Amino acid sequence: MRVALSWLRELVDLPESADELREVLDDLGLVVEAIDRVGEPLDEVVVARVDEIRPIAGADRIRLVVVDAGDGPLEIVCGATNFGVGDHVPLARVGAVLPGEFVIARRQMRGVTSNGMLCSPRELGLSDEHEGLMLLQGVEDRLGEPLHEVLGIVSDVIFDISIEGNRPDAWSVVGVARDLATRLHRPLRPPRVATTHSPVAAATVAAAGIDDPHLCGRLTVSVIRGVSVGPSPVWVAQRLEGAGLRPISNVVDASNLVMLELGQPTHPYDASRVARRTLRARRARPGEQLVTLDGVTRQLARAGRGLGDTGVDCVIVDGEDAVLGLAGIMGGASSEITADTTEILLEAAYFDAMTIARSSKRHGLRTEASVRFERGVDPELAPRAVARFVAILRESCPDLEWLADPLDVRGIVPAPPTVELRGGDIERMLGASLDRDEVTRLLEGLGFSVTAGSTSLFVIAPSARLDVRHGAAGRADVVEEVARLYGYRRLGRRTPSWAEPGALGGRTRLRRRLRDVAVDLGLHEVWTATLVSDEEFDLVARGDQRVRVTNSLVSGESTLRATLLTGVLRTWARNEERGVGDVIVGEIGTVFTHPTVRGGRPTRGGVAGATTLTLPGEHERFTVVLGRPEDDAATAVAWWSVLAERLGLADVVVRSRDDLGEGMHPTRGAQLVDRITGAVLGRVGEVEADLVAALAPGLRARRLGLLDVDLDALADPARARRRESEALVPSRYPSALLDLALVTPQSIHVQDLAQALRSSSPLVESVQLFDVFRSPSLPEGTRSVAYAIRLGSRDRTLSDEEIRAVREALLASAAALGATLR
Repeated sequence: MRVALSWLRELVDLPESADELREVLDDLGLVVEAIDRVGEPLDEVVVARVDEIRPIAGADRIRLVVVDAGDGPLEIVCGATNFGVGDHVPLARVGAVLPGEFVIARRQMRGVTSNGMLCSPRELGLSDEHEGLMLLQGVEDRLGEPLHEVLGIVSDVIFDISIEGNRPDAWSVVGVARDLATRLHRPLRPPRVATTHSPVAAATVAAAGIDDPHLCGRLTVSVIRGVSVGPSPVWVAQRLEGAGLRPISNVVDASNLVMLELGQPTHPYDASRVARRTLRARRARPGEQLVTLDGVTRQLARAGRGLGDTGVDCVIVDGEDAVLGLAGIMGGASSEITADTTEILLEAAYFDAMTIARSSKRHGLRTEASVRFERGVDPELAPRAVARFVAILRESCPDLEWLADPLDVRGIVPAPPTVELRGGDIERMLGASLDRDEVTRLLEGLGFSVTAGSTSLFVIAPSARLDVRHGAAGRADVVEEVARLYGYRRLGRRTPSWAEPGALGGRTRLRRRLRDVAVDLGLHEVWTATLVSDEEFDLVARGDQRVRVTNSLVSGESTLRATLLTGVLRTWARNEERGVGDVIVGEIGTVFTHPTVRGGRPTRGGVAGATTLTLPGEHERFTVVLGRPEDDAATAVAWWSVLAERLGLADVVVRSRDDLGEGMHPTRGAQLVDRITGAVLGRVGEVEADLVAALAPGLRARRLGLLDVDLDALADPARARRRESEALVPSRYPSALLDLALVTPQSIHVQDLAQALRSSSPLVESVQLFDVFRSPSLPEGTRSVAYAIRLGSRDRTLSDEEIRAVREALLASAAALGATLR
């Protein structure tokens, strides 16, 4: 919809620029697709008279036109045919610049020189009309004068606004102005309307009726006398042209202007051509025809192809039941306004929106009126629209008589809903709490009626807001209007939370991350059987209770495994037998423990207090066998260190323990311990030689690295809170390096000592163990450990004094654990 800025400024005080208003309109949901600037002074475009028209040899689409612009004859080549000798037209002289930076130059065509150009309204940027030249009336004595002065054209800005289908109230200039006035806290000036002073009542000379109240909810008919059909005032023509409509006559133009301004389509009939001066709305009958104003004969009441389209057409008929028009879409040619019309019947009605939409689609006839009716026209707007029509027409027909008490017949119209806004509704839907008075002001500015209760606001939608629904849906509609007028940009941003069905859980994310990192480190993931034989079970869990299944596929394999190690090790052995054993193999899987007996929990359907068996314990583990020639306990620890670093497990340390469990070498293994909580996360080292021999008896004895991690402990929430590692930004300043050799008791773990050194000063960037020395020369029960320590600051180069102070702090932290400088 095209809306002129000057039109909006007549209704609301708008000192803002076009670009500023564009932002406001966009924020209101009235998206401005484009801004056109019209009426800019056109230099060298003047009024000219056509004196002669001659054909051009060899050309059948262009003619030679001789015009006079007050300074003698001028030859112009022109392709338009809608003018004749004696007509006055716009002439763009050589050198003129038309909209679009189109420069008029002297040109040769078919051997004839064209000394300018005769223009259509679109070429001048005045309207979209381009089927012929712009014909000027009443300018006989103004040859050669600038066109913009003759026409009284003023510069204006046209907003091309995209109106959503659920905003029927915005399909008018007043609707757009109302939104702006409410948003900007300014009063809205309604357009001037007329009043009737005629002593004659309309009912004495005309009649109206509705035969189908479902199709036509309201029909008003006004009788207007003293009409003189002619051109419209200049301002009316300019308003229509700016909106993209072609001026036709003062009567038709007034009807179109009211539709654009208020959103209410009206239709004037020549009263002398309407039988008994009667207008009725009824359902069309099969076989009826109508010749519409566009000259097309249309078959009425035909079944359509659309869903739910039964071929229903609403028509307007006269006193003899002859069809005069297709209601809400287009009138018929039999009663159109002509130059001889002196009395009109003006129809303003409310029609069922779906009926109009289906009829418009079925007949392939989409008009400005049908666009508005199919979205929903205000059922209470008709009287005001008629009064505005009369006010506009009186400017060109000063002797106009509008008969009193226009006919007004009602059918079935939708009732405005009452919506209760409860306390907290707005905050819950918008995420922001708005002042009650501000909400009331915004809604009343749009025409809503608001009544305050103790905790609620009771809101009645205006008749123009047919998009507001009943019940909870209507509550959402009203809150949306509040948000739109308040401003979405003023609402605080927040990220809503909701259930995420199908999203990955924490355990699944950990499992995938672990698998990805392990594969990056060279792991070949395997799958081994969950059911094992008793002999294989006894290799690592001899004497333990076991969980059996009663329906195993293989009778000798009915025991649920208690470890992944035997299956993974057997897989490696098979690959080694085939010459491809230099690999790292591992599995993420479940192991099982025997249920314990406990009492006090009733069985399903049993007796309270009875003794029941719990289900077997299920635990998820990650077991890796490193079978490359170079692999041993040291490479297994190194492999785990890289894995832990990639997973961000900064607080897991390797601790020597006496009891490492079956399958692990008793002296070449250690436990993985959470340094903070003391929880055991797994074990790392070498596979016990006897176990390798039992599962691979024919293979040469060799060392195999082993890593066995408890995923249940690793996925514990306490671990998850420390799993993210912090990225360290390197300092731009030089660092300092210190090497410290410390004599420590054997009971002090090197990682505990390293952590103490790191915590001794914020200037310590890294602590790296590079040597462990044992010798009889050292005190009994001690060893020497050496660390490379890097010091640095992000904002300066460390001074010698600062380095000495950090060194003293390092030694003090070491002394607290019983370590001394060697």
